[in-house]
Amino acid sequence: MGGAPRTPPPAIAGPDTARARPESVAETAELLRGTSGTVVPVGAGTKTGWAAPPTSCDLLLRTGGLCRITEYLPGDLVVVAEAGVPLAALQECLADHGQMLALDPPEPDATLGGIVSANASGPRRLRYGTVRDLLIGVTVVLADGTVARAGGKVVKNVAGYDLGKLYTGAHGSLGVVVSTTWRLHPRQPARATVTVPVHDSAQAGRYAALLARSTLTPTAAELKWDAAAPGGELVVLFESTAASVRAQARDTVALLGAGRVADALPGWFGHRPEGDLVLRLAYEPFALPRVLDVLGALDGRPSGAPGPHGTFSACTGVAYAAVPAGTGLAELRAALTPYDGSAVVLAAAGPARGAAEHWGPTGDAFPLMTRVKDRFDPERRLSPGRLLGGL
Repeated sequence: MGGAPRTPPPAIAGPDTARARPESVAETAELLRGTSGTVVPVGAGTKTGWAAPPTSCDLLLRTGGLCRITEYLPGDLVVVAEAGVPLAALQECLADHGQMLALDPPEPDATLGGIVSANASGPRRLRYGTVRDLLIGVTVVLADGTVARAGGKVVKNVAGYDLGKLYTGAHGSLGVVVSTTWRLHPRQPARATVTVPVHDSAQAGRYAALLARSTLTPTAAELKWDAAAPGGELVVLFESTAASVRAQARDTVALLGAGRVADALPGWFGHRPEGDLVLRLAYEPFALPRVLDVLGALDGRPSGAPGPHGTFSACTGVAYAAVPAGTGLAELRAALTPYDGSAVVLAAAGPARGAAEHWGPTGDAFPLMTRVKDRFDPERRLSPGRLLGGL
């Protein structure tokens, strides 16, 4: 999408920070046992701006040396891969067997550990879910060097707590993710898209509601939106057999009363917007038109600068929006509150923002989050200050 050049991710380590790139789980554990300072784990560094900057970083631990696919069971649709394996490399391996990991975050070179730590996903979340739905096992190294494992190599595993969900989105604050086990899906042989122009927020909401209440099974339903226009286009993606995608595309045009059927995806599909201030929005899915109106009411845009714009997963309540640099985040978050909404900073020009401005209000769950942090990292050595409330 258009906008200002992409803001580089903030630096999380200084020139005097020690750096390490372990090549095994045992080496990672030894590193953590051998240091009493603060440790910040990083994969490829594609999403370092997704959490607040650490308050301290004595050791920057890069997981790129943990780059092996250690077990692959095509018949069981399960793969075990270390945290430093790039998603693209894993997908290439799985494609030889007609399979895939159904995650599609757009960040180039993103690694599996980084995807888990940031809970990154893409448009296909509508059909396949997110990391929490596809991650069935995880191995982590705790702050004291203890190696802990959770989950297993079967899709349904009810033994013990599902710690994989706990580490998802934790940004390395509870342990260093060193290995991941995933549920896989077959690659689909055919694709069809339906593109529909959207002229206002009410029409966007109506289209999303029609799709959500229908018997159609789209892989994704992405809305490109320019709040200054206002307007955009909705792309509904189907992936299945050739006969199925043709029939569903035809039924979508009939359901929405408009649309152009094609095989190719538009260039903007799956990409996050660029700008001086990029946010991840979450809200109740039915509130899509209200959230679009909230963005349209934002001020603080310099003359000639692009207005709020972004991509919205029309039926899931997740969006990525570039807003004017002068946007008041407190006011924006207050406007989203009636829709159980939140706005988290992903990228921002200028000085790094502290945890309060980065994440927003802590909410009722913060005492529980604090107890979890104290349980797994009582000395606050792992990614200190990166989480909500400065945890």
